[in-house]
Amino acid sequence: MNVIEPVACGLLRLARWLAAAVAECNEAQRRLSYRARSYDQYLTHPDVPPATYAEFLLRTSGPLRREPSARQRVSGRTVR
Repeated sequence: MNVIEPVACGLLRLARWLAAAVAECNEAQRRLSYRARSYDQYLTHPDVPPATYAEFLLRTSGPLRREPSARQRVSGRTVR
């Protein structure tokens, strides 16, 4: 058995681990920036319906923060 093979395997494993960590950080940063830019985040009364059609379009330009996933809606959880 060559001594270089275990070292190469260890380096490959480390490289994969680092790539996965960087990918996870990028995904977290993407989600955080989306939430920071979300209009729904800054509403003082989020349960009040929009007053105008323009406000409706602005509020529904992306998924709402409090909207459950499709799996949760199928299981009976109501949309708040």
